[in-house]
Amino acid sequence: MGRMSPTADYPTTADYRNLSFWHDTVPGTLNPGDPLPGDTDADVAIVGAGFTGLWTAYYLAAASPDLRIVVCEREIAGFGASGRNGGWCSALFPASLPRLERMAGRDAAIAMQRAMHATVDEVGRAAAAEGIDCHWAKGGTVMLARTPVQLARARAEVAEAREYGFGEQDLRLLTAAQAREHAAATDVLGGTFTPHCAAIHPARLARGLADAVRRRGVAIYERTEVTDLQPGRVVTRQGTVRAPFVVRATEGYTPRLPGLKRAIAPVYSLMVATAPLPASAWDQIGLATRPTFGDLRHLIIYGQRTADGRLAFGGRGAPYHLGSAVRPSFDRVPAVFAELRRTLAELFPVLADVPVTHSWGGPIGVPRDWCASVGLDCGTGIGWAGGYVGDGVSTTNLAGRTLADLIAGTGSEITALPWVGHRSPPWEPEPLRWLGLNAGLQVMSLADREESRTGRPSRAAAFMGRFLGE
Repeated sequence: MGRMSPTADYPTTADYRNLSFWHDTVPGTLNPGDPLPGDTDADVAIVGAGFTGLWTAYYLAAASPDLRIVVCEREIAGFGASGRNGGWCSALFPASLPRLERMAGRDAAIAMQRAMHATVDEVGRAAAAEGIDCHWAKGGTVMLARTPVQLARARAEVAEAREYGFGEQDLRLLTAAQAREHAAATDVLGGTFTPHCAAIHPARLARGLADAVRRRGVAIYERTEVTDLQPGRVVTRQGTVRAPFVVRATEGYTPRLPGLKRAIAPVYSLMVATAPLPASAWDQIGLATRPTFGDLRHLIIYGQRTADGRLAFGGRGAPYHLGSAVRPSFDRVPAVFAELRRTLAELFPVLADVPVTHSWGGPIGVPRDWCASVGLDCGTGIGWAGGYVGDGVSTTNLAGRTLADLIAGTGSEITALPWVGHRSPPWEPEPLRWLGLNAGLQVMSLADREESRTGRPSRAAAFMGRFLGE
């Protein structure tokens, strides 16, 4: 993989295939489309051509083909987290069921989770309907318990699911043998399994969705940097888009917009991909039905078996950068890549000498209360969605459908979900934000070591979880 310039902005001659393994293997060209030609009028203007913006445009255009919809994107469609993520189309929502219950009541919390379950299938349906080959494999998710503390955590998660009426068909506890049938990692004591997840190739989905949106008459203007977003207009370097409805779909890049510096914290998640593995290696690893996988440590790891027989694996641990800075040089942190490589070999010793062909990263969007939101201010016409904390591949689809209903003024079951209209508090000013987020990363890393050493849950991790709004 080549490196991009470590300057504040991507150069205009950037090779977008260097962004990630996914971009490197997406079919077709990644050349940017035409920029905004000048001032224009629209019915809906969308800022950002990631999953949120594209799904919003897709469902709006499907419901009302005559709508004039304009999407402005600083780089290319699928440039950010939408094209670079771990490829989990999951039913995960960043706020827990107890947290949602405190926000809006038990029934609303359950409705939110059931909507997430249904959304996984809706992504698969829409991709199939549009002929998007995103390497869809609904193999579920196995989360391994590799220490006694992690096993207790697995049991607690299943017990919580039962309290809210979710049965074996939604989440079940695995014995050690059952867990190893899914993923034959070392030191497995048990785990959990949910069928509500599909492994995908995210850049294929993002680029295919952009094509589908264009076929429906939506104008996507790439290399069109938005400098301001106001009621009734989107200001870019090439001109102004005037529209009664304006949707902000910028996730980890939100702090670049005026007045939104503290709305979202861009936190980096990094990944590696191995060379294609021989059948003999897969015989030792498992993952035969391509379930996504991780374990129940505090510092998140995540992986999948790709359609071409690689192991794509990522995790947290990269630092948050002062002032919510987002730069190309932050996409690659050698120490984190080395740790991911070490963790892979620890999980699956057969990978100890397998070459890593790709390493990459990018920012995810984290709200102060760790709760994603979607909404429309009817007074200003400004809509928004985001704060997915890395769980956005499916949640963006639910956001797009919700925004389409809100803009159309159509009441529906999804517009009544508890995340609709939620407003997260702003992050602390700097340097408190920098201190708090990076302290959290360190605490979670230390908590995993402490639990492995003592066999007891980490009190520091529990305290940090309360600080972060869990």
